[in-house]
Amino acid sequence: MFEGSCVALVTPFKNDSVDFDAIKKLVEFHIANSTSWILPCGTTGESATLSHEEHEAVIESVVKAARGKVKVVAGTGSNNTAESVKLTKFAEHVGADAALLISPYYNKPTQTGLRAHFRAVASSVKFPIMLYNIQSRTGVNIEPETVALIVADNPNVIGIKEASGSLEQMTKVKHLSPRIELLSGDDALTLPLLSIGGAGVVSVAANIIPSDTDALVKSFLSGDVKTARELHYKMFPLIKSLFLETNPIPVKTAMEMMGLLASGALRLPMTPMSDANKEKLKKELSDYGLLRG
Repeated sequence: MFEGSCVALVTPFKNDSVDFDAIKKLVEFHIANSTSWILPCGTTGESATLSHEEHEAVIESVVKAARGKVKVVAGTGSNNTAESVKLTKFAEHVGADAALLISPYYNKPTQTGLRAHFRAVASSVKFPIMLYNIQSRTGVNIEPETVALIVADNPNVIGIKEASGSLEQMTKVKHLSPRIELLSGDDALTLPLLSIGGAGVVSVAANIIPSDTDALVKSFLSGDVKTARELHYKMFPLIKSLFLETNPIPVKTAMEMMGLLASGALRLPMTPMSDANKEKLKKELSDYGLLRG
C-alpha cells in the first residue's frame, strides 16, 4: 500500500502563518511529478511548531488539494497519546488515506510503553498506520522485537518509516515482521533499503526532485537496478547538501532558490541557513540543473 515515493512535505509560512495557497500549489506540483504519497505534518513539515488547530488545518488542506489524485498519509504522532489519538481520528475523518505515527519524543518511554502507545492510537481508527522510528529525534529506538509485537497487536499497522540508519536493524524488522512495508526514512539509504525488501521512501529530497525520487523507486521495483543505481549516485551529492543543517532548513532554502516557494521562512527555533552552507547548497542545486540561469 505504501509503495513508492512519499514526499515529507514542508509547511510553507507567510508572516509566520501557514500559507495555505502555497500548500495547494505544492500538492499540484507533486501530482504533476508522479509522487505516490504526500505526508503533511511530519518532521519536515515542522509539526512540532504547529498549534493543534494548524495541524488539523494543514492535514485537511492537503487532503482537499489532493482530490484523490495522490494519496495522503497524515503525520499525527505526538508524545501525548491522547493528543495523537485525537489527531489520528481527525485525519481519518477528513479523508486521509493513512497516518504516520512517530514514536513519542522526550518522554523516552520503555518498549512496553511504546507498544501501549501505538496500540492505543492504532485501535482508535480503522485506516492504515505507518510507524516512524527515528531515535535521533525522539531519544528512543523502536526495537525490531517491539515492532513485531505492535504488528501482531494491530492489523492496521502495515508500514514503518525506518530512520535508524542501521540496515541491520531494518533487515531484522523485515525478518521479524514479513508483512510490514518497510520505507526508508533517509534519502541516502533508499537504494540499499529497497535491496533488502523495502517498498519505498519517505523523502525530503522529493520536495525538490520528485520525479527522480519516484523513478529511483519504480526502476528498482520493476527490476531495472541499473537505472536505480544511476539515479542513486546522481542524487547523492544533492541529498547530502539537504542535511548540511537541521532539516528542514536546507530544503526550504532550496525551494525558495528554485522558486517553488515565495519564501523559505521557518518557525523558531529553526533559523535561516548560514551563508557558507547556503553557497554549498546553491552549488549542488546548480550542478543538478535545478536553478534557472
